[in-house]
Amino acid sequence: MFAGLPELGISNGEDLKETLTNCTEPLKAIDQFQMENGILLPTLQSALPFLDLHGTPRLEFHQSVFDELREKLMERVAVIAEGKEEDRYRKLEELLEKSFPLVKMPSIQPVVMQVLKHLPKVPEKKLKMVMADKELYKVCAVEVKRQIWQDNQALFGDEVSPLLKQYIVEKEAALFSSDLSILHNFFSPSPKTRRQGEVVLKLTQMIGKNVKLYDMVLQFLRTLFLRTRNVHYCTLRAELLMSLHDLDISEICSVDPCHKFTWCLDACIREKFVDGKRARELQGFLDGVKKGQEQVLGDLSMILCDPFACNTLVLSIMRNLQELLSQDALPRDSPDLMLLLRMLSLGQGAWDMIDSQVFKEPRLDLEVVTRFLPAMMSVVVDDHTFTVEQKLPSEEKSSLSYPTTLPESFNRYLQENRVACEMGLYYVLHIAKLRNKNALQRLLPALVETYNDMAFGDIFLHLLTGHLTLLSDEFGSEEFCSVVFDGFLLTSFSSKENVHRHTLRMLLHLHHKVLPSCMETLMKTLDPPKQVGFSNLHNTGHYHQRFREELL
Repeated sequence: MFAGLPELGISNGEDLKETLTNCTEPLKAIDQFQMENGILLPTLQSALPFLDLHGTPRLEFHQSVFDELREKLMERVAVIAEGKEEDRYRKLEELLEKSFPLVKMPSIQPVVMQVLKHLPKVPEKKLKMVMADKELYKVCAVEVKRQIWQDNQALFGDEVSPLLKQYIVEKEAALFSSDLSILHNFFSPSPKTRRQGEVVLKLTQMIGKNVKLYDMVLQFLRTLFLRTRNVHYCTLRAELLMSLHDLDISEICSVDPCHKFTWCLDACIREKFVDGKRARELQGFLDGVKKGQEQVLGDLSMILCDPFACNTLVLSIMRNLQELLSQDALPRDSPDLMLLLRMLSLGQGAWDMIDSQVFKEPRLDLEVVTRFLPAMMSVVVDDHTFTVEQKLPSEEKSSLSYPTTLPESFNRYLQENRVACEMGLYYVLHIAKLRNKNALQRLLPALVETYNDMAFGDIFLHLLTGHLTLLSDEFGSEEFCSVVFDGFLLTSFSSKENVHRHTLRMLLHLHHKVLPSCMETLMKTLDPPKQVGFSNLHNTGHYHQRFREELL
């Protein structure tokens, strides 16, 4: 407990023990020890007996004086560090040399830690000693840890890894939340609100103004994105940069070439729309990537791969298409639409670009604009024509029935093109939001086969199940239930555990609206298998349990 005192020429308990062992008059020896090691203030000696008369132990007195002096010293260290004197850090280094031998003493340790915290460059020898001692490492300030981490990537990785895992768990929990609503979904929280999350705040604090640590975290995120293809790592990459932006950490923001692009995109995500002015700004950043700096496209693509960015881009595309339709204009004639498709394509190609290390914008298949979008618009026109037809007087109505098939090019691009598929999925959400049962029944079966099974991804299913609550009354129809369940969800629930869970999430809210005969069949079909084949079976079981409780 008193290790280090002898090094400073101060007596400790062992010295007192030796003195008492070898002396002939113990009381005199104790008096002498107290004189030599007490507070060296002549006027104090005559005052001490008054404390004795009040029954105040000497230990209590010395402890209170010690605590007061320690607080004063720690305050003084902070004042010196924040001052303007040129030799302020030399003073702190001298104090560190004197106090460091006592770093293991609990009463002195806070002083040593305070000095370490305020030194911009702690002597390497001291850093190594702190790093080698688990207890010291644990209690030292994050300012000291940063200096340790910047030269020890593995140790920093050990600290960051649990936070990154926690972040992914939180995102997936949000996607599988039992709350089902079109108003409060995965994309509802504003960017600023998301940046107040525990993981983002902790990572921001750990990085501070240290560019090297920031680069390490970005490298961890790229590596994990490559390893897992999990797009939530792209979200964290953008959130982290914007969190540092919020704190005006110019040391990092000024050297990250993606900063201004991310800042502009963040404003678009906040509005859930890319307006013309911001679209031109974003285009300027993309066009401004100089030769020899193409690697920045890897980071830009990762930022555009963030689901929140992707959601904003596709919503903007849908709005743009509606405007073009009302103006009888062609998609290829809209520069804004072409830019949105360019950014969506860049984001969708993030994994391939980082994996191949070929930093070149993916070419947008022009047939997406000349074939797929017109096919999608023809579906809109079909629907509009049928709606107008229904409003005509009976004598003017034709025998037109609602179309059940889709244009061949629409289906083909859903299956073969990533950008087209993303737009197709959002068009389905748009139709559900309009409560258009006919169009939805026409479109849902086409989603059984999509590019890379995108229709069975968690984000789309999370949104679709929320949107389907708007059509809750339609679940009383056998035809509608057949399309939603037999024609889409149940086609893959046995091979995809996430589809099973999303289906149960929806039924938890809508079971009272579902046709009873259909509900009975669903209960049997969705019962968890006896053989454990799912990685998250306990989650599915959790929904089943809640589901049964609701029914009872």
